[in-house]
Amino acid sequence: MRAARYYDRGDIRIEEITEPEVGPGMVGIDVAWCGICGTDLHEYAEGPIFIPPAGHPQPISKESAPVTIGHEMSGVVYAVGPDVDDVSVGDHVVVEPYILYDDVDTGPASHDYHLSADMNFIGLGGCGGGLAEKISVKRRWVHPISSSIPLDQAALIEPLSVGYHAVERSGAQAGAVALITGAGPIGLLTAAVCKARGITTIISEPSSMRRQKALDAGVGDHIVDPTSEDVVARVKELTVDGRGADVGFECTSVQPALDTLFDALKPTGVLVVVSIWSHPGSVEMQKLVLKEIDMRGTIAYVNDHPAAIALVEEGKVDLAPFITGRIGLDNLIDEGYETLIHRNETAVKILVSPSGAGV
Repeated sequence: MRAARYYDRGDIRIEEITEPEVGPGMVGIDVAWCGICGTDLHEYAEGPIFIPPAGHPQPISKESAPVTIGHEMSGVVYAVGPDVDDVSVGDHVVVEPYILYDDVDTGPASHDYHLSADMNFIGLGGCGGGLAEKISVKRRWVHPISSSIPLDQAALIEPLSVGYHAVERSGAQAGAVALITGAGPIGLLTAAVCKARGITTIISEPSSMRRQKALDAGVGDHIVDPTSEDVVARVKELTVDGRGADVGFECTSVQPALDTLFDALKPTGVLVVVSIWSHPGSVEMQKLVLKEIDMRGTIAYVNDHPAAIALVEEGKVDLAPFITGRIGLDNLIDEGYETLIHRNETAVKILVSPSGAGV
């Protein structure tokens, strides 16, 4: 089968590799669609980060570059291994792409398996990836979805789960006001979760296309252009007594956006850093102290996929508006990575059909 393989920074190759075996406790999936994630872009332009460099195997998967990439995937089950009796051939599924030690508690009551030692992700740390025609995944990480959800939209459930977990981490409740810096896929999907929960959203985004996408998708109550407007002043205008936003979501990994959140949040506000920073950032500690800002990190998800899937199945989140491109594997670099790195004002979420059938 064909797959996209990461060798090193700037070096991704489309190759023929052996189809995966579907062993005991495993589920074989024909990948329908795989999204290109911001993390993938960081790996391509600045990595390796999560991807284990050649000669330095990941402790759990025992793999190192080259590895098959892609972790935002949807597909159809084509085989199930022994000991799998609750998923059937033909089921539509998405993958929660974790690589964890077998002794980690991943049960429904766990709230920290995503923070366990040597954690990594399928499609980054090894174990196959969604930018291949097929993948074999442990049953624990396979989530059945309704066949009423189109498979291209289903590929966005993984990043939607990132947004869901970020909102959970914030503690924000209905009636709160959230400032979201960045209207890329994660910013927009975090906003979608906020809207589904009755949280008012203010989105700051320099790209006119992405600002329009936030409006068209109905996830931004107020849209601000930070290149021409004073974001902090606008937030104060929109909040009671000019106190500022209750919660902020940093979805850019850009220092000015982080600085803006400190100024735009109310005293005792919560600042959640969602983006992956491949470089050091700085915090003005006096603002953190004098405003008693609660600054929190958030990584991926932990038992959040079922709730994220329910938001889509119940019609509370519409994923269709966020898809701006569909390509095949052969165009992964020129129409995918290069577009999102160098022309990101023209696209939000680009999906890849590994087999080419969906293009």
